[in-house]
Amino acid sequence: MSIFDSLGGGSPQGPTGPPRCSRKGCRADATVQLLWNNPKIHTPERRKTWLACDDHADWLENYLSERLLFKERLPFVDTAPGTTS
Repeated sequence: MSIFDSLGGGSPQGPTGPPRCSRKGCRADATVQLLWNNPKIHTPERRKTWLACDDHADWLENYLSERLLFKERLPFVDTAPGTTS
């Protein structure tokens, strides 16, 4: 099983609406950003982002932490044009 089999890999802003949770099969709106990098292929300052809903944020953070990839957890605020704050 690869990382892509268990995760949805959602992009930050998809063409079909607001950003969604990266957990495979989840369609909930993102509320958290999980920043990570793979030290085997990324420079130390590089940060990749997975988005998560409240229900899956802990699961995704644990997944990254177990693989020594997790760096930081931040609230997600959608700043895309056309969104309301």
